[in-house]
Amino acid sequence: MPTQLNAPMAAQPATRTRFMEPLLLLVSVGLSVFGAMIGMQLIVSLGISANTSIIGALIAIVFSRIPLEITRRFRVLERQNLVQTAISSATFGAANSLMIPIGVPYAMGMPELATPMLIGAVIAMFVDGAMLYFLFGSRIFPATGTWPAGIATAEAIWAGDRGGRKAAFLGLGVAVGVGGAWLGVPMSAFGAAFLGNLAALTMFGIGLLVRGYSVALTGIDIARAYIPHGLMIGAGIVALFQVAHEIRRARHAPAADARTIAGTIEVPAARASRILSGGFLIYLAIALLISVLAGHISDMSLGMLVLFVLYAAFAAYVHELIVGIAAMHSGWFPAFAVALITLTIGILIGFPPTALAVLVGFSAATGPAFADMGYDLKTGYLLRGEGRDMEAELAGRKQQFLAAMIGFAVAAVVVLVFHGSFFAQGLIPPVDRVYAASIKAGSSAEIARNLMIWAVPGALLQWLGGSKRQLGILLSTGMLIASPLAGWAVLAGLAIRFVLQRLRGDRHVAEMSAFAGGVIAGDALFSFFGSVTKLNK
Repeated sequence: MPTQLNAPMAAQPATRTRFMEPLLLLVSVGLSVFGAMIGMQLIVSLGISANTSIIGALIAIVFSRIPLEITRRFRVLERQNLVQTAISSATFGAANSLMIPIGVPYAMGMPELATPMLIGAVIAMFVDGAMLYFLFGSRIFPATGTWPAGIATAEAIWAGDRGGRKAAFLGLGVAVGVGGAWLGVPMSAFGAAFLGNLAALTMFGIGLLVRGYSVALTGIDIARAYIPHGLMIGAGIVALFQVAHEIRRARHAPAADARTIAGTIEVPAARASRILSGGFLIYLAIALLISVLAGHISDMSLGMLVLFVLYAAFAAYVHELIVGIAAMHSGWFPAFAVALITLTIGILIGFPPTALAVLVGFSAATGPAFADMGYDLKTGYLLRGEGRDMEAELAGRKQQFLAAMIGFAVAAVVVLVFHGSFFAQGLIPPVDRVYAASIKAGSSAEIARNLMIWAVPGALLQWLGGSKRQLGILLSTGMLIASPLAGWAVLAGLAIRFVLQRLRGDRHVAEMSAFAGGVIAGDALFSFFGSVTKLNK
């Protein structure tokens, strides 16, 4: 099913709303502070963060419906999109991009490393979001990519604005999403099945089932055997070559073709190449900065220090791309698990514990903001008419970028002020304890052997599927997530989608997209309010 929704353009598409309007800025900053605090609390207490794109959109919609003259100005879809972008960036940035990285030193009993890690993580978060902004609309991250959470958010904003048939399908989807989530089914996986690439999501579903039932069927815990990790390493290496190949192929294509593939490729290959190269160099500088601040100059030999800086930058860079690819295709991304992979390789190389704590924190800091920015820009792209007026699209995208940067700044300030009180109470993101335990456990020849063995089939599968399907990345993503119900949800959704397409063709694409968006929104709402309820107990 195509991801294009063929929806009408957003109301008042030429208003050119500016994020720095005093009222819009004030409201966005205020709600972003609230979102950042909620994100911090959720990530340390439950180890999760909600689908902040959807939550931000719903907050913006509700705010616009308050019967006051001042709030009526927020019924313009552009303003709702900008408020949603800021809230989403602040919430996700505070939880995933900052609290997890700086929690690692505390979990390791090395609080003195928290300040260098915070400085590096803040810079990495901004670079992470900026890179997706500059790459959005390229061959590797096209505006026409799936980005399921972005579609769901756009559907929610449309429904709140217009109502009608699509609103009915969205409402039905929300009811299904809430009902399924109440029964314990990960309904966001079910919703994503109606939006993404069939082959990619099939592999994702299979990976989820393999992880979920490997012990029961074979007696082998594939996670403890590092099989998914090896598959991801092989697939990730091939994915990097595929990205380079796509850019090289676009460079040799006629200029007109390079800008009009799928109607929306406005980022030329040469520019995408410069962005990727520049991003790696910036990560290299950040890795060096953290190393200097953390005192690694005196802890490691010059050769080991150079190797560490190079590897840390490469790990952060690869982590970002893999997370972005998985998020674009499936709506799920294994940020925690991929950071664990980079940590495992670092352990095998032989870096000291202090360097490993910085390594995994730096790697974890990249990727989440990248993916979240993709979701938000996809929402804006749809609301602005799917690139029909490219001047309006680029202007609106620029305002979203500004909103996201302000959201990230709010996240940085909130985390800087409040993280100490969380960690002083022993409130550390659960995944950080996993990272710390891995560092303390040390290296193993068996782990190294398993990683190398399983990297081969991962690389082959990724190569056979090509850059459009990302089969290796999606299979290993599923195998890194312990949720067999999500696997059944994905495959059930794909089966329903296949039958509907055979019976009705593409006549009901818009309605099914609205339904899928509603399912994802319902799951996010249930998860968010369920998490808040648990926190208050």
